[in-house]
Amino acid sequence: MINLRSFEVPTVVKHAPGAITFLADEMKALGSKRPMLVTDKGLAKAGLVDEATKSLKAGNLDYVLFDGVVANPPIALVDDAAERYKAEGCDGLIGLGGGSPMDTAKSIGVVVENGGSILDYEWADPQPIKKRIPPLVCVPTTAGTGSEVTLWAVITDPARKIKYNVGGTGLVAAHVALIDPLLTLGLPGHITAGTGMDALTHAIECYTCAYAQPWPDAVALWAIETIGKWLRIAFAQGQNEEARYQMSMAAMLAGMSYGTESAGAVHAMSQTAGGVYNLPHGALTASLLPPVMEYNYLGEPHKYARIAQAMGENTWGLTVWEAAELAVDSVARLTEDVEIPTLPEMGIPEEDIPMLAQLAFDDPQTVGNPRDLTVAAYEKIYRSCFD
Repeated sequence: MINLRSFEVPTVVKHAPGAITFLADEMKALGSKRPMLVTDKGLAKAGLVDEATKSLKAGNLDYVLFDGVVANPPIALVDDAAERYKAEGCDGLIGLGGGSPMDTAKSIGVVVENGGSILDYEWADPQPIKKRIPPLVCVPTTAGTGSEVTLWAVITDPARKIKYNVGGTGLVAAHVALIDPLLTLGLPGHITAGTGMDALTHAIECYTCAYAQPWPDAVALWAIETIGKWLRIAFAQGQNEEARYQMSMAAMLAGMSYGTESAGAVHAMSQTAGGVYNLPHGALTASLLPPVMEYNYLGEPHKYARIAQAMGENTWGLTVWEAAELAVDSVARLTEDVEIPTLPEMGIPEEDIPMLAQLAFDDPQTVGNPRDLTVAAYEKIYRSCFD
């Protein structure tokens, strides 16, 4: 049987300091005359929504503002926003923000074009999504999720206390990613750290997962190298434009490396635990990355050795195994340097480990992990976070 592999990049990427000024032009070029601007109240308070609306007004483009997005967006929020989209006569979408607003915008588009509820479009085989979403421009305001170029959205189901994936198809991808690193200037250090480490996790998991392919491997390695070089600087100097630009590019390429398939144990753990505790995805993912790498490097030692080099480590004279272990140590040091909180500091109780391990094992992203996993293995990884 032939296992035909594929990789799809349907999103046009446009980037520059000040790129937000072209927002109206990009929407018009896609044929949209009344887009819905999907964002959150925090960004409105920070003045970033004003940057988008100034462009829309300067371009004489009518728009509808939906600023009700919350972290880990739930099903009802998406469905309600889709109803408003239709009631307001919108014909396009703008996702402005981090992963939550961009994922919400994608998901609104899925419901608008395919009907029903976003609950109907949890990833499955066969693919439940049949129609392309309306014209969508994604404008990231963090350097982390890479949702502006991924083929995925993550939605929370409060009834099951889980986060689930929508997508795995170009039908949900943004038509344009408009990346303006100036929008990330001055982000608080903890957000810079969490989102940057989330991008690093995308790159490392996708580079080492069972579904790895040469093209995404290449962009994943570039992202790892860039994050290893620039994340500490972006964390320490919030107004450093070069660091912000480099991190924006790294997050985009790390997101692009995700492809149509899954990542691995880190995301299986962070998405399921995030659904239980409603914690920030970036920090949760970052705290789990080093212990999962410690478990996984046996499965892909040569790739882990290459990760050490990309992180800037000197591997001269080391064996493959020594270099692979150095990759784990390098990422652990980065996590400490950017002050990622531990699971206990985030309030996750140690007695919940058996439940969390089972949830992670049942997550579809377990399948792509580079080392075989069991519930007991997940328990072991979780317990190492409390040592």
